[in-house]
Amino acid sequence: MFATPWAGTREAVESCGKLEGKLVIDCTNPLALDLSGLTVGQTNSGGEEVARWAKGAAVFKAFNTTGAENMARAREFAAKPVMFFCGDNDAWRPSVTKLIEDAGFDCVDAGPLAAARLLEPLALLWIQTAYRGGMGTSYAFALERRGR
Repeated sequence: MFATPWAGTREAVESCGKLEGKLVIDCTNPLALDLSGLTVGQTNSGGEEVARWAKGAAVFKAFNTTGAENMARAREFAAKPVMFFCGDNDAWRPSVTKLIEDAGFDCVDAGPLAAARLLEPLALLWIQTAYRGGMGTSYAFALERRGR
């Protein structure tokens, strides 16, 4: 898993050596240093950049849409918090799903790695409302499904 500040992510990935055939979960968000926005987006994503740097690895974007303190406390929420993920490797998809579920999240597959272009702005929304909007960091997004 990579959960580094964006500015150090490429160096962190490359310092791991050959990642071909391995599972890599990208938890980063390509944030500007002042948290004012994303430095990558629309036609690319941080997740896709990580996949380019981790040549041959099965890269998935996950664990990037809520704060770190919520990762360890996901089971304490009244409604199970949602964790979207995306990636291109179907062979690793069940392992990523199990990891997310074991961490206490409602796991939702958002499709191919290009969907990181959507998940990273969702993370920015959480950051904006938590830090600048006064919500604080002890909340997470959840899904309400009708008829369940």
